[in-house]
Amino acid sequence: MSYTTTREALLKRLSEPAPGRVQIVTGPRQVGKTTLLLELARERGESAIYAAADAPEAALPGWFELQWQRVAERAESGPAVLLLDEVQYLPDWSRRLKAEVDRIHRHSVPVHVVVSGSAALRLGAGSRESMAGRFEKLVLGHWSARDLASAFNLSPDEATRMAVQVGTFPGPMAFRGDFVRWRSYLRDAIIDPALGRDLLTLELVRKPALLRQAFAICAGHPAEILSLSKMAGMLAEGSMTTLTHYLELLAEAYLVATVPKHASNEVRRRAAPPKLVPLNNAFVTAALDAWPTPKTEPTRWGRMVENACLASLLNVGHTVRYWREEPLEVDAVVEGSGGPWALEIKTSSTTAADLAGLLEFTRRAPSYRPLVVCDESDVARVKSRGVDAMSWTSLLWDGLSPH
Repeated sequence: MSYTTTREALLKRLSEPAPGRVQIVTGPRQVGKTTLLLELARERGESAIYAAADAPEAALPGWFELQWQRVAERAESGPAVLLLDEVQYLPDWSRRLKAEVDRIHRHSVPVHVVVSGSAALRLGAGSRESMAGRFEKLVLGHWSARDLASAFNLSPDEATRMAVQVGTFPGPMAFRGDFVRWRSYLRDAIIDPALGRDLLTLELVRKPALLRQAFAICAGHPAEILSLSKMAGMLAEGSMTTLTHYLELLAEAYLVATVPKHASNEVRRRAAPPKLVPLNNAFVTAALDAWPTPKTEPTRWGRMVENACLASLLNVGHTVRYWREEPLEVDAVVEGSGGPWALEIKTSSTTAADLAGLLEFTRRAPSYRPLVVCDESDVARVKSRGVDAMSWTSLLWDGLSPH
């Protein structure tokens, strides 16, 4: 969900009679969760209590209980709301939250509760185990090209190209004219905290250096199919079991998706190597020494366009797989709104050979509609071959809307 849709959903739920279900807002770092809670606190005025669980004072005895006491006092004069930011940093947060929520329900205290956190891993486990039936979850995801355009007054073309070249994190956009400063901000404010604080704090990681190496491999191979054995061989040490676990952690932290193969049975699917998709192209560019461009690095640019397209589909909730039976391949088999689709993503001129895998797959699976995602200049030529096409800028801007 975008910032706007998440905000609208929260406002609607907070307008319902209190107490209601706990609203859990989770998502990647630096996408606006804290900004959203602070905005809600300002709009609610005296009826709202905002508290950050990662602040130094949150470690003091009685801090958590004090927030509930404060909001209960506010609720004496009407419905109130408690906004707890980065809640996963509280020890045993889900059990303690459950106890307080159950108490306000028993006594019909008119308090709404909204909690947020960057680490889906701990939020997911805690909420499932202790908060079952008591919460609703909202995922504030990576920004889209439209979000960038709205926030920074960019044209659709500028925003979509920025999504490929720079990524969509709003914070480092102030440095988009200075690659070194932009990369430093991204590493210091987003990547290092996500790997070195969120995951290491919330999950037992015996070899933190290997976790960073696994992330670096994913960032260095966007939209590439890479076997686990090959990835394990790139690591300094570690087994495929450890690697698999670390890839799962990276997915839980909204950093990387491992796209599986579209296969006729579960055994073949699980045995096939994954396609690595960093969920924001900023992760890819941060591993480079300069901004990539289609003229200077056409091959890398093509991979980054494909990765940006796949990430955009994953970030809005589409199910994405790939298909391959040597020598034929389909870049993405997509299920979701407006689908199902089979996608070939190209930034170079599309040839008849490029369409072979797409047409063979859709012949075998006729429920999937073939679609070529290409440069705007190539759309008409692809359509003249009898295959539907759209530009990659249109996909990043409008998504996969029905044609």
